Amino acid sequence: MAILSLVLQSLLVLYFTFSGISKVIGVKYWVGIFKQIKLPQWFRVVTGIVQLIGVAMLITGYWIIEVLVLAGIWLGITMLIACLAHVRIKDTIGKTMPAFVFFVLITILVIINADYLPALFQSAAFGK
Repeated sequence: MAILSLVLQSLLVLYFTFSGISKVIGVKYWVGIFKQIKLPQWFRVVTGIVQLIGVAMLITGYWIIEVLVLAGIWLGITMLIACLAHVRIKDTIGKTMPAFVFFVLITILVIINADYLPALFQSAAFGK
């Protein structure tokens, strides 16, 4: 499972780095997507920054597994919101599918590393 986790983690680092930077700099594709799902362009930039924060957490997760789990939750929520945005405007399944696929991949990554969740919440609860 450790190998699958590393492969998923690396794939997600690559995707979210590319996606986050593309959103922040305003690549035409992402500008069009955000217009289509009826979200303001400033939200595209915020989404890109959120993704890049997730990337930093994913990279930190190579050394600190608890941060990897946090990154998965952080990016999972982001992808869930993306799915809901597509559903809200009744977008086609083809346009909704990328967000859903990455949500599933992130969920798998969190499940694989779920053993670290109790330590994560215990540390947060006791300020460790």
